Amino acid sequence: MRERQPCVYILASDRNGTLYIGVTSNLVGRVMQHREGTFGGFTTRYAVTRLVWYETTDRMEDAIAAEKRIKKWPRAYKLNLIERENPDWNDLAVGLGLPPLPK
Repeated sequence: MRERQPCVYILASDRNGTLYIGVTSNLVGRVMQHREGTFGGFTTRYAVTRLVWYETTDRMEDAIAAEKRIKKWPRAYKLNLIERENPDWNDLAVGLGLPPLPK
């Protein structure tokens, strides 16, 4: 993956099953920010730190459109999207070079 690559992503909480859908042009950097709680807010409050799905796009406009579309879906659709590509809900950030989350 390029260092700067538009993408839409889904994070999950290990504590309560909360999902977060976001968009970024620097996935590794953004996941690190979520893990460190840099911005506070929703992902920090609900401990949403595990990257369970992402999709890259060629243009940021396409990533933003996908984010808006997925956010409107029922939860069951989001779960199916994740489980199609990541049935074990592994932390995909490890494959991008980040260390595993502490247990």
